[in-house]
Amino acid sequence: MNFKTKITRLHYDKNAKGLFVDLLEFLSIFYGLISGLRNKLYDKGILKQEKVNAKVISVGNITTGGVGKTPVVARLTQHFINNDEKVAVITRGYGGKLSNKKVNLISDGVNIYYEANDAGDEAYWHAVNNPMCCVLTCKDRVKAARYAVDTLGCSVIILDDGFQHRKIYRDLDIVLIDSELGLGNEKLLPAGPLREGKEAFDRINKLIIVNKGGDSKRAEKYAKIMSKKLNLKSVVCNTTPDYIYNIVSGEPLASGEAITALCAIGQPSQFFKFLEPKYEIIKKIVYDDHHLYKKSEIDGIKGIIVTTEKDAVKLSSFNRKDIYAMKLKIDIDINSLLED
Repeated sequence: MNFKTKITRLHYDKNAKGLFVDLLEFLSIFYGLISGLRNKLYDKGILKQEKVNAKVISVGNITTGGVGKTPVVARLTQHFINNDEKVAVITRGYGGKLSNKKVNLISDGVNIYYEANDAGDEAYWHAVNNPMCCVLTCKDRVKAARYAVDTLGCSVIILDDGFQHRKIYRDLDIVLIDSELGLGNEKLLPAGPLREGKEAFDRINKLIIVNKGGDSKRAEKYAKIMSKKLNLKSVVCNTTPDYIYNIVSGEPLASGEAITALCAIGQPSQFFKFLEPKYEIIKKIVYDDHHLYKKSEIDGIKGIIVTTEKDAVKLSSFNRKDIYAMKLKIDIDINSLLED
């Protein structure tokens, strides 16, 4: 188990104790002071938000990664494309080799200009799975949004993981919370998973409760609790495995096969849970989120590999015919999410 995975486990253990936990809680005091001051400066208008000439929607987290933003962004993107809008998805480009200090055009809605290792897994995934949308990466979301509007003619901007990027004005702030993990131990980073203090909840316009465990009633109940607690509308998003396919041939993988489960995502445990009922997992391999795979890492794995679609875009260049990816499907009422 790597260090980051150990920290993540602590974030979701309310009973964790010890000197290391005490150190993390001490450090979170300083994190909270900085985060809280920044939010206060924006709330009072001392730090100014900048507007662009487009509808801007942010899809983000209040906790650290792995909640399931990417498929929700994809569904929103397709919704606006179906309504004849030109859409740009903007991400920071985590894990990619390109410098995120400048605007990188990954796709213009027709052509894809970079591979996954350069663009970052999420940006490349969006470009491949929503080929009619523009995809850009940049640390400065305002700069990227202006490029999308002024150069590409986009009318809708969707920020993938944009809740903490307050510099750009947005028309809608959507935040996702996992129905089972919730807010973890409810502590700020690095002692807990919270990216911001609870003052940030006032900025949320719509809340998505993500159900990955199959217990939709529990998710609905949690959504009602959070909706009442925060006085805002909550929508449940049910995420389930659809099928597993070969990333070269597209052929499905038969149930009962012995596999190595490989991933580099924020919450790997759920990926394994999706696989366990149907496959014999002989080995689980976890890397840090957005890990760039080396050929030697993959060559050392014998037999069938099953991974996530986000990881698959980085593994496709290794020319192995025994790598499979899990396709997820989501059930969410987009119209309800977007209505006033």
